[in-house]
Amino acid sequence: MYKSAMADIEPPVRLLIILNDDNSVRLELRNGIPNSIEELIEEVKNSCGLEGYIRLQYKDTDFGNTFVNLTSTHAIKDLTVIKVVELDPDSTTVVLYPVEIPLNSTPTSGLYSEDSSSGSVNTDDTVLLSSSSSESLRTQQWPKVFPIPVFSYDTECQLQRGNAEYTKNQSRLTLSSKMLSDILEKLADKVYTYKAYPTDADFSDVAEALTSKHTCLKEPGSFNESYGWKQRMKVKMANYRTLLRAHGTSAELAVNSLKTKSQEESYPAKN
Repeated sequence: MYKSAMADIEPPVRLLIILNDDNSVRLELRNGIPNSIEELIEEVKNSCGLEGYIRLQYKDTDFGNTFVNLTSTHAIKDLTVIKVVELDPDSTTVVLYPVEIPLNSTPTSGLYSEDSSSGSVNTDDTVLLSSSSSESLRTQQWPKVFPIPVFSYDTECQLQRGNAEYTKNQSRLTLSSKMLSDILEKLADKVYTYKAYPTDADFSDVAEALTSKHTCLKEPGSFNESYGWKQRMKVKMANYRTLLRAHGTSAELAVNSLKTKSQEESYPAKN
């Protein structure tokens, strides 16, 4: 009986977390591998005492042990090596915006140049825009009260029951990893329609709107009873941008990444 019971207990998943070149931490996931990247990031941050925005990479043995951005926890297994990459949420956003040049337009410096020897015209049909210009291209301005989107049917049903229970006895709803992932994913989608790089105050707006609409999600004892949601959204948006950038679905994020990289390369290497 004792041996059978012991056999049913799964051993913890052991991870090596690389914080920098001379700082690594051993992490044991006794409850198994989390279902979402957000949960794993929270686990790493709590265990390693990290704050702010981070991205996780794992050592991919299929590509010669190269560190690859982690977009799903399915790539995690026992003895996986994970690298922590700190992100800067305040980096400047730059986008490429196409501009059509009429055929009969007058030559303008910086738009195109004419080669007199060949008669050909070399055109540069893109204009580099700063973050202030790119924000003006968005169709929606940041709202005074952030509109909470509709979640999946199962999540909405559980939230309605949870809200009713909270009204009766102030009991909070315990979220499953699936519900947490659904909520954060829908919120990130909605936030991105307004801003790719929300401010700290914007994240506070989202968190307070969420806990105001779904009172069962309030966190008594924290700032505005929503501080935990604010922090989760910061992590989620950082990973959301990473995912879009990796898939090449956002020129705004891709160009911003290239600019940040070029700025980093312009500085001398640290000793």
